[in-house]
Amino acid sequence: MNRLRLANVSLLLLGAALALACSSSDSGGPAAAQERDNATRSPGEMSSVIAMNQPAAPPEVPAEAAPGAAPTAPSPSESSPTNVGLAPSPMEGAQPGAESPAAEQPTPSAMPPAPAANGAPIRSAGCGSSTAVQGGRLTIDVAGAAREYILALPANYDANRAYRLIFAWHWRGGTAAQVANGFYGLQQRSEDSAIFVSAEGIDAGWANPNGRDIAFLDAMLARFQSELCIDQSRIFSTGWSYGGMMSLAIGCARGDVFRAIAPMSGALYSGCADGDAPVAFLGFHGNADDVVPFNNGVTARDVFVERNGCQPEPAALQVDGCLQFEGCAAGFPVTWCEFNGGHTPAPGSEQAIWDFFAQF
Repeated sequence: MNRLRLANVSLLLLGAALALACSSSDSGGPAAAQERDNATRSPGEMSSVIAMNQPAAPPEVPAEAAPGAAPTAPSPSESSPTNVGLAPSPMEGAQPGAESPAAEQPTPSAMPPAPAANGAPIRSAGCGSSTAVQGGRLTIDVAGAAREYILALPANYDANRAYRLIFAWHWRGGTAAQVANGFYGLQQRSEDSAIFVSAEGIDAGWANPNGRDIAFLDAMLARFQSELCIDQSRIFSTGWSYGGMMSLAIGCARGDVFRAIAPMSGALYSGCADGDAPVAFLGFHGNADDVVPFNNGVTARDVFVERNGCQPEPAALQVDGCLQFEGCAAGFPVTWCEFNGGHTPAPGSEQAIWDFFAQF
């Protein structure tokens, strides 16, 4: 109950921060910051950005610099690749062929175990191992390709303690090292209660053609489960822009593995494998986003509204500046935080995401 209160307090603080952002002047608000960012782009970059809002836009977005409001980590972009068993999802709001994200509320047919707050951890095979483990930049083979990631272990890592595992994904044009500089502000807040992972995308993004990046995720998970002591009931994912898109793809494809996802400024450009496993969801999106259109974020959100058995948006409640969907399956809430701003992380999202994850 204490963790749930912390989550509510966090959403209250987030609501206040969003309200402040909404009342900002033109000279200091997120929209102005986005305009200044656009002013620094080359003509070629701007044409790509503008094209994203057109129905016939090519599935590509220019790389971006770290946004000023980003939580100790920065920026994104994307293409519209294909995931396993799934038609490509175009840039402009069209939905992946196999899983039209409707705003209905069917009850999910396959429910993974939903640990209650403070529930007993599900310990991985690596718990109790006497083999020395190390963090840092590591390499893993994925179908013959060498993929890299950064692993951050808690100080004084204890092989007999089952830790939360949190994946944080970079934006288009970003790097694993940039995200690993704080992991979107979550590492400090974790107080050594979590293991963090920041992976390196191919071509600085997460196109995920034919499930390539999900296969990378699976390989990392298999290694961590065998070598590290993790709580297999508390695995999480977050990221901004392309990192948010990868988190959405993970929620779609691995809802039976991940406890919760927190995408920021995301859409279904990394694919969304058909499935029915629910996953707790906290999303953020600026209503003036001219890189990843707001409505594309809503389309992605509604996949999880449906999967989690929630009632559609008209029944949702406004709580502390965010929509809280009603009727969701127990333990699988859906919260959606729209804010006045462009393609940037929401103010206050760092604490809100940590408290959302920590309640489970």
